[in-house]
Amino acid sequence: MQIFEAESLINCHLSGLILTQNLQSLNMDYSLKWFRQACPYINAHRGKTFVVLFGGEAVESEYFPRLIHDFTLLHSLGIHLVLVHGAKPQIEKCLHEAGHKMPYINGLRLTNLDHICYIQRAVGWVRIWIESLLSMGIANSPMHGARLRVISGNMITAQPLGVCNGIDYGFTGEVRRIDDRAIQLSLDHGAIVLLSSIGYSPTGEIFILSEDEVATATAIALRADKLIILSENPTVIESNGRSVRELSLSAAELLLNQGNNLREEMVNHLRRALCACRAGVRRVHLLQRCVDGVLLLELFTRDGIGTLITEDIYEGLRSATIDDVGGILELIRPLEEDGTLVRRSRKRLETEIERFILLERDSTIIGCMALYPFPRERLGELACVAMHPQYRDNGRAELLLHYIERQARNQNLNRLFVLTTRTAHWFQERGFEPANVTDLPVRKQGLYNWKRCSKVFIKNLD
Repeated sequence: MQIFEAESLINCHLSGLILTQNLQSLNMDYSLKWFRQACPYINAHRGKTFVVLFGGEAVESEYFPRLIHDFTLLHSLGIHLVLVHGAKPQIEKCLHEAGHKMPYINGLRLTNLDHICYIQRAVGWVRIWIESLLSMGIANSPMHGARLRVISGNMITAQPLGVCNGIDYGFTGEVRRIDDRAIQLSLDHGAIVLLSSIGYSPTGEIFILSEDEVATATAIALRADKLIILSENPTVIESNGRSVRELSLSAAELLLNQGNNLREEMVNHLRRALCACRAGVRRVHLLQRCVDGVLLLELFTRDGIGTLITEDIYEGLRSATIDDVGGILELIRPLEEDGTLVRRSRKRLETEIERFILLERDSTIIGCMALYPFPRERLGELACVAMHPQYRDNGRAELLLHYIERQARNQNLNRLFVLTTRTAHWFQERGFEPANVTDLPVRKQGLYNWKRCSKVFIKNLD
């Protein structure tokens, strides 16, 4: 009995070891896949300027050192970083301990002279704490060997907000000018630039500013490639509870006008994003700060994890060029291997490339279709229909199909036909009806592969 129990324990132990090894292997495979997929983004981001905004709440978080590590990683990958921090909770705590309270009127601080010394103390503490974390370099830590240089200083010229609607806001100010030359010089010399929510006037006065305004004005002055806003709340949410991944400027403006129960913080962020994009910043990313690794997930994966606001065409249709042959081959190869598509050689693709329409997402081909016209019969062949597995079942293939149908009509074709072995139902659901080989153009009938035995479907375009 004891022998059987021992064998049972040994088997359980061995099973546990095998399971652990399998899990480790899976994790390693996932890590390798993720790292390889990140390579194009590493190359694309190198040498670019990103302005990153985060509030004082981030600094208070126990996970803030991890965010600092991610900043270090971005810097090590050749990204020029300007960090803009807030200090609202620290300022309010400092004032509270001194028996003061900073009133807000119409969402704006009302700052008097008695508040200034406490604001300086709180903002100074936050800045020093961030600099100390960025200066770490101890062994066995993510910061080992980083040797970062952090530059901060009087790079923001401010002016008083003044009197608005009869209210004097005192030492609450607004950005007058950003010293973009000094910032750019620091970035070019390999430093991280750290900016606070304080500005200085030519007369030597100190003004407390909105960190959102500082970040936006800095991104505009530098013509930054990205403004990244780390929000304390979830990013833009659809009515079904899912996050909105991308917003055009018009869509963002519509969202603001409709309201849709947006939090005050998100309303402010959307307004800043619109302002930045219209002034030349290519992309604004709204991210939920509390998600571990949110910067890396947003910047080094195709779909990201936050909300992207941009005037660029982030995803769109276009005609293929000879430079796209490699990307098309990569997309269709799995479908050729499982028999869904007929094999196409590189040479054939090169000679027929003008027939292809592509769906591209962030410079990556995620879908393709080809149109081969038969003008005499006013028929068009829909061929090489392929969509990346990650983007199926979400309407993108229909988008390609509608575009091909418009192209066919423009070429005076009134019907489309398709030959398929595996996707008959998909085409039937989109208006294609079963047909016979004899319904095909005569030239196509002569090329029909009877061994493959593809089914024929035709759709009227009239």
